[in-house]
Amino acid sequence: MTVSTDAASSRTGTGPLVVVLGGLSAVSPFAIDMYAPGFPQIVTSFATSKTAVQLSLTACLIGLAAGQLVLGPVSDALGRRRLLLAGSGMFGVFSLVCALAPTIAVFDVARLLQGIAGSAGIVIGRAVISDRFTGAHAARRLTTLSVIGSTAPVLAPVAGGLILGVGSWRLVFVALAVTGLVLSAAIRAWVPESLPAERRRTGGLRAAFAAMGALLRRRELAGYLLAMGCGLAALFAYITGSPFVFEGTYGLSPTAYGLVFATNAVGTVVTGTVFGRLAGRVRLNLLLTVGVAVTVVSLATLVTLLAVGISTLPTTWACLFGLTSGFGLLLPASITIILAIGSDTPGAASGLLGGAQFVLGAAAAPLPGVLGNTTAMSTAVVVLGCVVLSAAALVTLARPWQGHGEPSGSE
Repeated sequence: MTVSTDAASSRTGTGPLVVVLGGLSAVSPFAIDMYAPGFPQIVTSFATSKTAVQLSLTACLIGLAAGQLVLGPVSDALGRRRLLLAGSGMFGVFSLVCALAPTIAVFDVARLLQGIAGSAGIVIGRAVISDRFTGAHAARRLTTLSVIGSTAPVLAPVAGGLILGVGSWRLVFVALAVTGLVLSAAIRAWVPESLPAERRRTGGLRAAFAAMGALLRRRELAGYLLAMGCGLAALFAYITGSPFVFEGTYGLSPTAYGLVFATNAVGTVVTGTVFGRLAGRVRLNLLLTVGVAVTVVSLATLVTLLAVGISTLPTTWACLFGLTSGFGLLLPASITIILAIGSDTPGAASGLLGGAQFVLGAAAAPLPGVLGNTTAMSTAVVVLGCVVLSAAALVTLARPWQGHGEPSGSE
């Protein structure tokens, strides 16, 4: 039976459990962004090109996407704890390989494998929450993981910059290796197996991917998945386009841009916290609809202002703050609903979530500059297109008025 009461969960150490799962959800975003300030050093160290170093980021994203698609459903068959331990341990090992890499080729391959290992914490962490909690209790804990995941990319470059102030780029990966080992110890201490043998699926990888296929054939789940995935695509397009907008168009320094980015991230954290407080009292589908609507209205306003010639720092910043604030409702609500709909195979559902996030995000990331120059208008149009697709998927496929994924009764 799924544990769904706070009283029951407190007896098994929910606080430390969520802290460890939060760490697992943050370590991969740190692995993605923490070494970014060291790109020039890496180019010099390996005597290679900027493109080759950027490929290491692509390799990590591919690993994260592929790893979640595979490890999520596999955990439905093998259990959660062993894969979490293996993933965190191998994350530490491949981080150390990155730190010691003699060539850019070895570095890029290690980054791919590091991404695959790191994906275990993200995808299986969500499945653990789904195993143990339902309804509002699950929503609150998933919101915690979502807020941590949204904050980590903001803090990672800052942490990387601090490390680079005292050592080389290789020290960043030594820090990540140590983090992997610490998380392994924390899993052993505070993350018990959440999927007993009698609830596991049999049949190996074929059965696991069959379970994912069955989930995708559910119209409503496909709709929520696309709504969430297109929302993440909008976020990645915003992340890649905004530095050129604020630094190139509005003349901000990198430090000032960092302040803008951090302030917008606060919008996501604040609305995510509001979501956690409202979950259980307000329908999840309503919160999701409001989040999607806020993103669409914010970007439609920005595109309209730019089209009529109003291109100022305050107006663009305000509209993008509205966008990031909408994400604070859109992401945790859609994730909670998807896992509720796919509760019979939470690992497969979590794997689909991770795959959709990184595949659609990676596809959208280069689009603001696809015509050769990243401008405020090109970024706004791409982001607006993504959130409009998110809204279309919500209305035509998910149909939130039908109440899919809502708690069936009082918690």
